[in-house]
Amino acid sequence: MLVDLPLAHLDRPFDYSVPARLHEEAQPGCRVKVRFAGRDVAGFLVERRDESDHPGRLSPLRTVVSAEPVLAPAVRGLARLVADRYAGTVADVLRLAVPPRHARVEDEAPPERAAVLVPGLDRLMEPWAAYDGGGAFVTRLLSGSAPRAVWTALPSEAWPARFAEAAAATAAAGRGSLLCVPDARDVSRLDRALTELLGPGRHVTLTADLGPAARYRSFLAVSRGRVCIVVGTRAAAFAPVHDLGLVAMWDDGDDQYAEPRAPYPHAREVLLLRAHHEGAATLFGAVARSVEAQALVVSGWAAALSAPRAVVRDRAPQVHVAGESDSELEREPVPAARMPRRVFEVVRAALGAGPVLVHSPRYGYQPALACSACRRAARCERCAGPLARTSATQPPQCRWCAGRAESWACPHCRADRLRAPVVGALRTAEEWGRSFPHTPVVSSGGAHVLDEVDPRRVLVVATPGAEPRVAGGYAAAVLLDTWLTLTRPGYRAGEEALRRWFTVAALVRPAAEGGRVVAVGDPTSPALQSLVRWDPAGFADRELADRAAARLTPAARLATVAAAPETLTEALTALALPRYVEVLGPADVSERQQALARVVVRTTRERGAALSRALQQLQAGRSSRKQAPVRVQVDPPDLG
Repeated sequence: MLVDLPLAHLDRPFDYSVPARLHEEAQPGCRVKVRFAGRDVAGFLVERRDESDHPGRLSPLRTVVSAEPVLAPAVRGLARLVADRYAGTVADVLRLAVPPRHARVEDEAPPERAAVLVPGLDRLMEPWAAYDGGGAFVTRLLSGSAPRAVWTALPSEAWPARFAEAAAATAAAGRGSLLCVPDARDVSRLDRALTELLGPGRHVTLTADLGPAARYRSFLAVSRGRVCIVVGTRAAAFAPVHDLGLVAMWDDGDDQYAEPRAPYPHAREVLLLRAHHEGAATLFGAVARSVEAQALVVSGWAAALSAPRAVVRDRAPQVHVAGESDSELEREPVPAARMPRRVFEVVRAALGAGPVLVHSPRYGYQPALACSACRRAARCERCAGPLARTSATQPPQCRWCAGRAESWACPHCRADRLRAPVVGALRTAEEWGRSFPHTPVVSSGGAHVLDEVDPRRVLVVATPGAEPRVAGGYAAAVLLDTWLTLTRPGYRAGEEALRRWFTVAALVRPAAEGGRVVAVGDPTSPALQSLVRWDPAGFADRELADRAAARLTPAARLATVAAAPETLTEALTALALPRYVEVLGPADVSERQQALARVVVRTTRERGAALSRALQQLQAGRSSRKQAPVRVQVDPPDLG
């Protein structure tokens, strides 16, 4: 019995007796309630045995909540692997893996299973022929084997169609597929591609946006084996697909794959564990390439699926960094200006051929303000939160307490004028509207995200991840404030910046059709140079070498331990670390009014399992003694 308990020292199965009245209903995988420490606690029945190893008397099951076997053996094994990998508990992982019960949905008559109608071999193979090794990958899927690949998609590639073809090839071999994407918009695109290729009813989607009933209905369709193809966001990585033959993920570098709840697993690592545990094929695809994906290629665990350079040049737009030529430097004495003359020249010419995308890294109007005299950040007098401005007609407002700063004065130099060191997308749209008064300007970002725009003369100002698509591609794209993305705190700033820029550039027409991309920034930046050369693999390889030299993820195994300073000192005293583990810190990471300290512990990847066990034992010891909890996070997305 796996009991839903939040205590680390109770992270193990417990034995209970099954009363005769529950004999038929109490089957492995079902939800039950048991008596634990004087109260009724939910749990999952995982196994029936004739005898128990427990020497004492066994407590009986209280009741069977539902006879539906929602916890598959493969998912239960995966939950244990994930808990051990991230120094967590199985109970925390199962909360992510199994959705809450919806009784009415369980009582619905299930529809008949729809047979998957697989298209012809040529229909599946031809689109992958543009990539070296693409045809062989699909052939192995058709044969039922388990190839592993990291796919670098061409610009303007219809990646949902390619994922659908991979899933169809896996279905032809009689096996299931699990396809993970970053957000609901990508789920919709992949949903349409699968419906077009295989017909309706052959797959389900699993996202939090579906609502409790619809999500549980989709989950049961998978659990009961009615469908064998699942599309979803990070939580779908645990979907109980029968005879899993393929796990695939689009854009694995997206930070939305990192789970914000304990034990903080990353969906990419969950899929890797699952592929190894269940013998499934693996496909990680993106326009850019994450450092983790490059590590899989360098280690030989996965093969690289990339198009020849000649094909890439034919499909990619022309990329230019404003200020990189001597003539531009003469005309533009300040190359770091936000919108150099070259940008306006390119946009003016491109608007005659179609829409233009303007990429702004920050949403809002003026998301940060500073003193115009001493340049120090403007802070709220009440709570010391950062000040911002939501529109040209509104006074500065605190982003923490929402208090208005009607008569602000700098506490350092007593100046009363503010400047905006960072300009948001709304302010950018206002500026571009004045520069091109006869061209419509639309914004996409924040709570207002557009999925598509018409292929007409229009300026589209979008924030990262909110870029709408357009039929035929954009005539041009402008990347503003590249310095802002590159100077983010953390060691992943360059990788994340390049991933965003490749995503934008891939929406632009090929250079042969006039497609242009202009990046405003430092032309000597390695990330911008990789964009100009359209070389995502080369940049990822250099980043991987730098991470190995600095002993950072994925070349090493990192973990952070954070708590109040006194609690952290107490925890570190009790932490029994294995050999060859380095402790960095403590460092002050206080959040607003909460005092926090953090240490970073790191070791080699080969000793990562021992480090996770030591952290699990620390949590178990503290919970058994009812001590204040500490936050443990293994391989955090960043250290910023």
